[in-house]
Parts: sequence; structure tokens; C-alpha cells
Amino acid sequence: MGGWWFKGVVLVLALAVVTWVAWNFSTVVDRVFVFYPDRRVVFTPAQAGLDYQDLWIETPDGERLHGWLVKAASHAPLFLFFHGNAGNIGDRVENVALLVRAGISVLIFDYRGYGRSSGKPTEEGVYLDGRTVYDYAVGSLAYRPRDVVLFGRSLGAAVAAHLASRVEVAGVILESAFTNLKDLAWVHYPFIPGKFLVKRKFNVVEMVKKVKAPLLVIHGDRDSLVPLRMGERVYKQAPGPKEFYVIPGAGHNDTELVGGETYIRRLRSFVYRVTGREG
Repeated sequence: MGGWWFKGVVLVLALAVVTWVAWNFSTVVDRVFVFYPDRRVVFTPAQAGLDYQDLWIETPDGERLHGWLVKAASHAPLFLFFHGNAGNIGDRVENVALLVRAGISVLIFDYRGYGRSSGKPTEEGVYLDGRTVYDYAVGSLAYRPRDVVLFGRSLGAAVAAHLASRVEVAGVILESAFTNLKDLAWVHYPFIPGKFLVKRKFNVVEMVKKVKAPLLVIHGDRDSLVPLRMGERVYKQAPGPKEFYVIPGAGHNDTELVGGETYIRRLRSFVYRVTGREG
């Protein structure tokens, strides 16, 4: 009797330890793969020689989001730019400059908890941020939905896919997109049980099934953080019309550098086509 009782106690303690390790692992996954904000905005579009409008947008739950509107021309289509999990909009100034010089206006903003935006990031929170900025673009800025293209890279692809499944837009571009956070945990930590307790879902592969707008999926074939096969799965689940653009030699964070002029031409061609413009 005593032996069985002792074994039971040991089993309970072992399960408690495993659960504790798993839960702490999920916290690490959150920090590394999900949210890694930087509050210091070092660069602005002015340093790239661009005129821009500083924006403050209030969310329905009371957070203030900071963003920039950089116009290519009064008639140019609008890119809603959803950046990745690290840094802030200041780290994307060169991306913005490339787009503006290609004739695409850009509205880029920081999620709650990033840069100058207030609050702390959560999955539902960044989804709400995306919807708030879209509503601001088609409301206060008076852009027509048929002139708006959503662009999301890495974590931003999840925000863009979530938004695109709920609103009208001309097109959607998902770059370096993962399928969902649990799959990503499996890739990098296949032997740790915490992958079962990943707190956030960011289930891009499911959300993209509801995207009706034309879709362009972009992925580097040497992406060691988010494998190419994830981009392929996201592409296959989309109902279409859709395109898949693989950039040979590109990793997770250098698609525009490795892709060069071809990358910019593909983006511009897609944006101008889905918004009904020539070029």
C-alpha cells in the first residue's frame, strides 16, 4: 500500500515538473517567436528623403497606435504594411522607400507595445490594431477598399490574413508566412512538450481559407526560421486567385535585398493589377 502511494506521489510530482517546464517553454516561444518589440524609433522616412504624415490612431479599447503615411502620388494605390514580430516601424524605412519609389503609397504602423504605440501586444490586440488601421484608411483617409492592398510579413502575415478574411480589399501579399505558431514550435523545438501549450495560435493556414481577394505569397527558399514548406501550405489553402513567388537564395529577413529589382517589379505588378491600374 505504502509503495503504491509513494509511486503515485512521484508520478504527480513528475507531471507537475513537466507541466512547469512546458508552460515556461511556451513563454519563451511567445518572447522569441511572437513579440519582440523595441520602443526606440531611430529612423523616420525623412532620413530616406521622403515626406510623410505622422499619424496617431486610437483603437476601440483605448490604445494609441503610431504610424506613418507616405504617399507616392495622390492617385497611387495604398499598401497597408504589417511588419514582423521584432523592432518597430523605424526598422522598415528602407522597405517603405522602395515601395514609394515604385509608385505605391504606404501606411505603416506599430502594433500596441511597439515603438511609440501604447499598451502591450497580444494576439487579439494586434488583430484589433490591424482592423483599426484599416478602418482609419478607408474612413478618415478616404481610401476606397479597391485601392487598398494588405502586406504582411512573418508575424504581420497573420495580422494581414486575419484582416483580409473579414474586410474588402483589392489584394493581399503574405511574405515569409508561417502556418501557425504550434507548427513553428515543432520545427525549432521538436522534443519539448511545451509546443502543446503554445499560448497563441496565429493560425494563418486556417485564416487564409477565408481570403477572397487576389493573393500573392512570397517566400525565400533558404528561410531557416520559417521553412519554405510553410509558405507552400499557406498558398495551397488559399481559395484563389493566387500566385506563389519563391525567391532563390533568400532567407527570412532579406527577401527584398536578394530579390532586388525582380522583387519590386513583382510587387508593383501585383498591386497595380489588382487595383485596376496599368503598369
